[in-house]
Amino acid sequence: MFVVLCLFLGGAAGTNKLDSEESGVRESGRAGKIASSGDFTKRPEENVLITAESGGKLDRQAAQRAAKDITGRMKALPEVRSVGAPVPAPNGKALLVPVTMNGDEDDAINRVRPLLDVSAEADRTHDGLKIEQVGTGSTAKGMSDTIGKDFRRAELISVPLTLLILLVVFGAIIAAGVPVLLALSCVVTAMGLSTLASHVLPETSAVSNVILLMGMAVGVDYSLFYLKREREERRKGKSHLDAIDIAAETSGHTVVVSGTTVIVAMAGLYLAQEATFASLATGSIIVVAVAVLGSVTVLPALLAKLGRWVDRPRVPFLWRLTMRSGESRVWPVLLRPALLKPALTLVVSIGALLLLALPALDMKLKQPGQDDLSRDIPVVQATDRLTDAFPSEGTVHKVAVRAPADEAGQVKAALRGLIERTEGNSLFAHDQTPVIRESGDHRVHTVEVGTPYPPKNPKATESLKVLRGWVPQALDEVPDAESGVGGAVAQGTDFTDHLEERMPWVVGFVLLLTFGTMAVIFRSLAVALSAVLLNLLSAAASFGVLVAVFQHTWAEGLLDFDSSGTVVSWLPLFLFVVLFGLSMDYHVFVVSRIREMAVAGASVRDSVREGIVRSAGVVTSAAIVMVAVFSIFGTLNAVEFKQLGVGLAAAIMLDAVVIRIFVLPALMTALGRWNWWPGGMSGTGQETSAVAAPAEGGTGAPTGRPAPYAQSPVPRTDQAPSPGHPRR
Repeated sequence: MFVVLCLFLGGAAGTNKLDSEESGVRESGRAGKIASSGDFTKRPEENVLITAESGGKLDRQAAQRAAKDITGRMKALPEVRSVGAPVPAPNGKALLVPVTMNGDEDDAINRVRPLLDVSAEADRTHDGLKIEQVGTGSTAKGMSDTIGKDFRRAELISVPLTLLILLVVFGAIIAAGVPVLLALSCVVTAMGLSTLASHVLPETSAVSNVILLMGMAVGVDYSLFYLKREREERRKGKSHLDAIDIAAETSGHTVVVSGTTVIVAMAGLYLAQEATFASLATGSIIVVAVAVLGSVTVLPALLAKLGRWVDRPRVPFLWRLTMRSGESRVWPVLLRPALLKPALTLVVSIGALLLLALPALDMKLKQPGQDDLSRDIPVVQATDRLTDAFPSEGTVHKVAVRAPADEAGQVKAALRGLIERTEGNSLFAHDQTPVIRESGDHRVHTVEVGTPYPPKNPKATESLKVLRGWVPQALDEVPDAESGVGGAVAQGTDFTDHLEERMPWVVGFVLLLTFGTMAVIFRSLAVALSAVLLNLLSAAASFGVLVAVFQHTWAEGLLDFDSSGTVVSWLPLFLFVVLFGLSMDYHVFVVSRIREMAVAGASVRDSVREGIVRSAGVVTSAAIVMVAVFSIFGTLNAVEFKQLGVGLAAAIMLDAVVIRIFVLPALMTALGRWNWWPGGMSGTGQETSAVAAPAEGGTGAPTGRPAPYAQSPVPRTDQAPSPGHPRR
């Protein structure tokens, strides 16, 4: 009912999308707000490009006949407002037919199909010519179709792949389906709630993808924690309901703690003081909160209702594999170096991670743009041909000026002088004369100045710097004028500079809050400090992998991308926060099991060994699911999601393998009793009285070995039921 209610309310409220013009920062943000205040009528514009099919010199007469045919057909469409006169390219290789559509820009994607059909028909009819369409609606539709197909493929692969992995983990179909069911319901619920939240904080288009990514990760993780512990307790002889009680007391408590740390980490993004990050933080916090809520309510209720049916139907070979008795032979062998030679293992493993992190010192940041997309996408190829013939249709700098209405003449004269100053300068495009636009109240003026270079070219950034120096000079004689230069290059530059300024605040907040949360949970400053340091280490190593893969060209063929020599500017900050949150899931779960063993009376080495061995199955299974899902995102066309997927997959793999098998056990073994400083194992009377329960068939004397069930890692006033505990 809750899921359906959230979907209904979200659908009824609709989504309040983030306005890219009003969400910028620094000067480009100011330019966007000035232009928006002019309340200009934004008509969607399309460009029909006519070139020679061979790519060589254009037959002018044939091109003119095609342009006349296209003009007639376009004018007959109700979606078309006007068709301009054909414009020849300066290089003589193309002819452009400008088309203005009716309606607004946001809806152009849904109404552009008849125009695309006309262009396609003209392309088939006129032999020897290549006729393509690029513009507001056609480009959005082409990109939406490509990216939408990518995400549909990712969704179709991720769910069956997750089910297959969980089937191997549990050996039973229902047990494998429960985590996926919880994760998907969390994703759907969070999407409904995020649309409601968008009316407070506008939503960016990437939120739904981030919700899917985070929801599948934490939803499956939390279910695994619960199901594995419940099955472990049943194997020890507990009744079904008692096993659920114990799972709630231990793994359920860990889920709440882990979810809290993830939410705290994601809240750090609000300190970036940027609308996109605020939107991503809101979506992530909602889906994690829903996953925690479902894990401590619906999940135990579902397990109680299913009873023994949770282990049905069984897959014969896999079921026998998962239910093998006896201790794992693999994990004790893997842990042996960390337990026997902790100092040496610590030095070697940390050294390896630091080597992986070295490339991160050369990280270069840049906002993604169309030049980062795969050149195999048809609309991208068409755009390349358009900007090659008409550079002013490609990368543009948007100059916006706001001044009192009685100074409109001076503003237009100043802007004309600015346009004249760009003439003859190779940093700017000269195929078309820039047009000055004036708002209805004569207070706002805008002009777009093109540059022949793509946004990733240093010359494009140089042209921005030159123009930003000229604009104040041009308006020097206009009193009370407010101005700014925006556009794709300006937005990317300002965004990157803004993030570099705000990053220390976000990182400091996350580190401080994580340290405080872990210190309160485990009553230990040593555990809190080691958690922060280990997560910093794994994050740094994953950044190194990210730079090594995407700033160089060796992986282009493997991952199907064109390297721009940079990392997407918003990614390091977002990746850092997400990694800190997700890594804490594992850290809290593993350290909680280690503490359980210590509270039960085991030695430090035995506690570390038993805690990691007993949690290894859950952590490994969860890590495999996460790496599989994140790796699918690495196959998408959009470079930002490709980098996000590879970065997260690398980080989770490093965290689950290097940190959990070598660094963490070596560090805790080396610290010994100092792990629990300053509280130790006798912080409360309840912990002091905890002794090992008798082993099966034992006499009840403390043995130094972990009890079949030890109390929660955090002192609590309520006790989990013993095997003979009467039910209320």
